[in-house]
Amino acid sequence: MKRILITGAAGQIGTELTRELRRKYGVDNVIASSRHRPEDDAKHSWTPFEVLDVTDRDAIRAAIEDYNIDTVFHLAAMLSAVGEQDPQAAWDVNINGLHHVLEASRRGGVEKVFWPSSIAAFGPTTPRNNTPQDTITQPTTMYGVTKVTGELLCDYYVHRYGLDVRGVRYPGVISSDTLPGGGTTDYAVEIFYEAIRQGHYTCFVREDTVLPMIYMPDCILAATRLMEADLSRLQHHNGFNVSAMSFSAGELAAEIRKYIPEFACRFEPDQRQAIADSWPRSLDDSAARAEWDWQPAFGLAGMTVDMLEKLRTREQLGTL
Repeated sequence: MKRILITGAAGQIGTELTRELRRKYGVDNVIASSRHRPEDDAKHSWTPFEVLDVTDRDAIRAAIEDYNIDTVFHLAAMLSAVGEQDPQAAWDVNINGLHHVLEASRRGGVEKVFWPSSIAAFGPTTPRNNTPQDTITQPTTMYGVTKVTGELLCDYYVHRYGLDVRGVRYPGVISSDTLPGGGTTDYAVEIFYEAIRQGHYTCFVREDTVLPMIYMPDCILAATRLMEADLSRLQHHNGFNVSAMSFSAGELAAEIRKYIPEFACRFEPDQRQAIADSWPRSLDDSAARAEWDWQPAFGLAGMTVDMLEKLRTREQLGTL
């Protein structure tokens, strides 16, 4: 990886992935892009930056050619809850945008593409406990439909054109840096912020709702380690299950109360509960462990301590 383009760089994953890739490969070699340029802050200068709409095929092609890109991390997407509000836009961004990136990449000499799928690719007919790597994928949301379609499309470009496309199925992502953007697992991030800000939180899923999760440092590690892996070891290419922990919303609240005893959490499920109920409770990520040495660093306890420490520091600095 010498010249890298990141789409959706201003999102929850993209913000921290941009920072990590610039640390590893040099600031000038990592081009961040998004539909709108975010403001620079004390921790993050976005330059070099390209305003880029992934639904604009010609703009994608021009960015890859103009910057002599050899690696793309394609993160731009509409997430599950937002996608249900506008399914047509979700398809346009998630599938047409992906197709534009894949086609521009194969025509523009790109060597590798990273595209994240999600546990949303699964559905109510999928085994929910220790969900296998290769299993039934019959999602009930447009976001999930785009993830299954995207996995098939990426595999097509691998086998039809020899384009090296890789990706993982992310579980819920928890970050101390950037708020999520409309997903069903957003509660697992919001609860930390509100525990510190207000001392209470109203959770939009049931107390007994169990979902697989991953802490942002491990999320970034999964992307970079997979992209640096020896291609000859990969039996799969995209859609690798990755997980670090599974817990219920109630267990998360209880873990936070160990450090904020006065914290109160109410559970008032809304329309997102049905989506959560269609997703796995835990994942079998043995393929990722065997094929590219996936190994997460954080579980529930370690993640909670680190999240609270980082958010308290941000609170003291006035950036929370």
